[in-house]
Amino acid sequence: MRPELMLRKIVVRGLLIAGLILALSPVGSRADAADLSPTLEKLKAAMAMDHRSEKNRERDANREPLKAMAFCGLGDDMTVIEFGPGAGWYTEILGPVLREKGALYISYKEAWMERLDDLLARDFMSAVTKHPIDIGWNSEERRFDVGDIQFSVSNADLALNIREYHNFDTSGAAELNSALFAALKPGGHYCIIDHTRRHMEARNSENRRRADPVQVIREVQAAGFEFVDFSDMFFKPDDELRYEVGRKTVTGNTDRFSLLFMKPE
Repeated sequence: MRPELMLRKIVVRGLLIAGLILALSPVGSRADAADLSPTLEKLKAAMAMDHRSEKNRERDANREPLKAMAFCGLGDDMTVIEFGPGAGWYTEILGPVLREKGALYISYKEAWMERLDDLLARDFMSAVTKHPIDIGWNSEERRFDVGDIQFSVSNADLALNIREYHNFDTSGAAELNSALFAALKPGGHYCIIDHTRRHMEARNSENRRRADPVQVIREVQAAGFEFVDFSDMFFKPDDELRYEVGRKTVTGNTDRFSLLFMKPE
C-alpha cells in the first residue's frame, strides 16, 4: 500500500475512534467542560467569598448552583430578574457574577426584602436592584396573594423562579408568568426549578410545597412562552413524592424538576 493511502487510513481510523469515545462519554464530562466557562468560573469564585455564611455554604452540595445556572443559561453580561430572593441564597452569589457587565433585579414584596439591605450595601453587590411587586402572603391558604404585577424592565435576558412556583395558585401563576413574559426581551429565557409533585395529584398539606411539572409547563406556555428544555439533574430516586419537603426524611433530598422556556423571537 502506498504511504499516503496508509496514512489516510490511519487518520480516518483515528477519527472514528475519537468519535466513538466522544459518543460514549457520560454527559457529566461535557458538563465539566461547561464549568470552565467564564461566567461559571465567576459563580464558583462568588461561592467561595467570605460574605457567605457557613449555613449557606452547607447547602451548596444539594442545590448545585453551577449546574443549575448552566442549565438556565446564565451569562455575566445579562439582565436577570430573580423572583423570590428569600433570604438571599442565590442573590449573594449572582450579584458578584453580574457586577461588571450585568444587572440583577430581585423581585418580592418590599417589606420582605428589607432583610437583604446589609447584603446589598456591599460594593460587590452594586449590580443588584430591589424591584418590589404587589404580592402578599395568604396565611389561611398558605400561598401568595398576587396583585397587579408589573416590572419596570422590558429587555431582561433571563428570569429565575427557583423553589417559589409552588406558592402560587393558578390565577397567581398566570399573573406572574404574564408579567415576566412582558419583562423579557424576545429570545429571553425563563427558568423554573421546584420540588416535584406527583402528576394530577390534588393539593394537600403534604404536597403544598411541591408543583406538578406538567401543569407548570401548561401554565407557562399559556402565557406565550415556548418550552425549550428540561433537566433531571435534581432527580432523587428516594423521594417518593409523598411527604412535605420539610420532613426530616425528605428535606435536603427532594426530587426537583428543572424547566427552561423562551419568549419567542
